[in-house]
Amino acid sequence: MPLPSEPTVPSDFFSRHLSEQTHALAASTPRIESAFAGAPRQLTDELADAADALAGELGDLALDLYEHPEPAFEEHRSAAALASLLAGHGVEATVGVHGLETALRAEFVAGDARRTVAICAEYDALPGIGHGCGHNVIAACGVGAFLALHALHRRRPDAFAGRVVLLGTPAEEGHSGKEYLAREGAFDGVDAAMMVHSYGYDLADQVWLGRRVLTVTFHGRPAHASAEPFMGRNALDAANLMYTGIGLLRQQMLPVDRVHAIITEGGSRASVIPETARLDLYARSKYPQTLRDLSARLDDIAHGAALMAGVGVTVEWDRHPATLPVRTNQALTARWATAQARRGRTALPLRVVPETIAASTDFGNVSYRVPGIHPLIKIAPEGCALHTREFADAAATPAARRAAVDGAFGLAATALDFLCDDDLAAAVAREFADEGGPVDVEHYFD
Repeated sequence: MPLPSEPTVPSDFFSRHLSEQTHALAASTPRIESAFAGAPRQLTDELADAADALAGELGDLALDLYEHPEPAFEEHRSAAALASLLAGHGVEATVGVHGLETALRAEFVAGDARRTVAICAEYDALPGIGHGCGHNVIAACGVGAFLALHALHRRRPDAFAGRVVLLGTPAEEGHSGKEYLAREGAFDGVDAAMMVHSYGYDLADQVWLGRRVLTVTFHGRPAHASAEPFMGRNALDAANLMYTGIGLLRQQMLPVDRVHAIITEGGSRASVIPETARLDLYARSKYPQTLRDLSARLDDIAHGAALMAGVGVTVEWDRHPATLPVRTNQALTARWATAQARRGRTALPLRVVPETIAASTDFGNVSYRVPGIHPLIKIAPEGCALHTREFADAAATPAARRAAVDGAFGLAATALDFLCDDDLAAAVAREFADEGGPVDVEHYFD
C-alpha cells in the first residue's frame, strides 16, 4: 500500500464537542451583574452618542490598518494613521514614546485628575497573515474610546474628573511591547488599564497564559561521521534528547501548561557530526508560579540532555521579555459587561469558553502592575481561530466595523464609570490589593 502524499486530517470531534459545551453553558449562565452604579445614566447616553458619531471613521481606520499590515516594531504607518485620526479631532498625539519608535501616547485631563485610566491600542500584524489577530479592530476600539471620552469632556467640561491616556502599544505578536513600555514608565501613575481583543465570542473574561521564550544551544565537537565518529560529540543528539525529554515531561505537566519546541539548527552535512544544534521553545502556564516551575523543569532537561550527549549547552531565557498571565479585575469587568449589554451583546463570564483554548498576551504584564481588564469582542464566526487567514478575513467585515464601535463604547463607558464612581474605584483597588498587589514583573523570573 503506497504511503499518502498528504497529512492525515485531524478529527474535529473534540472541537465540535467544545463548541456544543460552550453553547450550553452560554444559554444557562446568568448575565454578569455589577454591584456598582457607575457613571450617571445621562453621561453614559451622551457617551454612546459620541461613540456612534465616530462609527464611520473607526470603521475606516480598521480597514486602513487591515489593508496595510505591519509586523512588530515596524508599525510606522499604523501609528501615523492613529495620530492622524486623533489630530482630526483636535488631539495631539506623540509617536515614538517610552523607548519605542512606533509607540503612541495621547492624553487629556478633566477636572482634578484624581484618577488616571489608560486605554491600550494594539496595531501590529502577523507576518504572512496580516491582521489574523484582529489588531486593526483593537486599535480602532482604543482610539474610539479615547475620542468618545474626549468629545464628552469638550461638550461638558465638568461632567467627570480624571486623566485619560491612550497608549498605542506596538509589538504584541511574538514580542512584549507593553513590557518595554512599562519599563520606560508608560504605566506610572495609572490607576487602571484596559483594552479589548477581537475574537469569535463576546467574553468578559478568558484565560490568557503566561509565556516565556527559551533558546537552547548545544555545543559539540565535529568529526567525520564515517571515519571517526567516536572523536565527535553530537550536538544534534543532545537536541534530540531534549526534544524527547519535553515529550516525556508532558505526561507530568499540569493541565494548564504548554510547551512548543522546534529544532532550528542541527548540522549542515550528514557526513559531519553536528557541532551545533539549537532549539527554540515557548513555555506557557496559567499562573506566574507554575510558569516559574515549568521553566525550572525545562532548564533541567536542557542540562541533562547536554550531559548525556557529552556536549556543552547555553540556555537563554527571554530574549524578549516574558509575559505573565492576565489578572482580570472583576469589578471593572462587570462594568464592561454592563456597557456591552447596552449594545445588544452578552459578554460571557470566565469558563464558558473552555480554558483549553488559551493563548498569551503582553497585557498580562500590565495587569500585574495595575488593575486591568482584557475582554474579548466577537468579530468572527464561533470556532474561527486566531492567527489564521480566516480570522484575518473576518477583521475586514461589517461585523468587525460594528465591533469597533461597540468596543469603543464599552471601553469608554468602563473608563467613565471608574472615573465617576468612587465606590467602584475603591473596589477595584481593593480587589487588586487582595490578589497580591503590584508585582515586580521585570525581575519575576530572576
